[in-house]
Amino acid sequence: MSQILIIYTGGTIGMMSDPVTKVLKPINFEQIMDNVPELEKLNCRIKVHSFEEIIDSSNMNPEIWRDLAGLIQANYHDNDGFVILHGSDTMAYTASALSFMLENLGKPVIFTGSQLPISAIRTDAKENLMTAIEIAKAKKGDHARVPEVCIYFDYKLFRGNRAFKYNSSKFEAFRSPNYPILAESGVHLRFSVNDIRQPQEGSELIIHNNLVSDVAVLKLYPGISPKVVETILNADVRGIVMETFGAGNTTTDSWFIDLLKGAIDSGKVIVDISQCKVGTVELGRYETSKQLKDIGIANGYDMTFESAVTKMMYLLGQFDDPATVKHYMELDLRGEITVS
Repeated sequence: MSQILIIYTGGTIGMMSDPVTKVLKPINFEQIMDNVPELEKLNCRIKVHSFEEIIDSSNMNPEIWRDLAGLIQANYHDNDGFVILHGSDTMAYTASALSFMLENLGKPVIFTGSQLPISAIRTDAKENLMTAIEIAKAKKGDHARVPEVCIYFDYKLFRGNRAFKYNSSKFEAFRSPNYPILAESGVHLRFSVNDIRQPQEGSELIIHNNLVSDVAVLKLYPGISPKVVETILNADVRGIVMETFGAGNTTTDSWFIDLLKGAIDSGKVIVDISQCKVGTVELGRYETSKQLKDIGIANGYDMTFESAVTKMMYLLGQFDDPATVKHYMELDLRGEITVS
């Protein structure tokens, strides 16, 4: 019989409305279990680790990511899979971060949560939780069906570092437009076998705990001033995620290119991702991005914002040399980008 570890961090799934104030407040996992008696029918052993202090996902940070990675490492050999209950607002950040922190992962780490509390009449929490456990324990022979960090929400399983939250008012909270879903739940649970990454045979799990959060964000818009750009580029950080137009394009004004080049020459790594949710950055395709390539901007291809930020944190923790960080930013490490 499979054994699954549920890690309860918090989120809407573990909230209940106060009968007097009507404000949502966190409950403990035993109360969650009381609302889902169907869990006893899943034919697997379930262990639970609840955070002592239940966390609203808006308060998520790298220190908690380290705690999650440590819990998975400590319980890795005793469990067949992991389900992490997490608030949906920053779920894609945490899933992306763990995808980089857990190298050679050979077991499922499935994030899930809900848009309505588990005690609500029309809640999506029960289906999300039960199917996440089903996926976490699913095997083909002796191997896990999905040995990846994933997000399960509203009948779909997404690669964690490819998804982002796009809707706060529908059960369909997440999308992954640049990579296919890994599984879909309906009458049957169907896996997209060809789209699921597999670990190298015999590889051991490696945990990377050193994350450096010295990362700034430069989001471009028409009319952005030199003062704003200079302030961000001169921030005391080592990495910058630059959100550009279309296929990675920016203004070609000399002041802008000069500021970028100055930041790179000072040792900062700048990665170019698009503000568009669908498609990829193609540095050099248009004149408006050719200069970016020439001065050493890293190509972020089709990375999500969440993945770009957490990948930068991960790489800054692994390497001191900016050129090495840039090199690995442009490589597909955990299925987070499609390199064209």
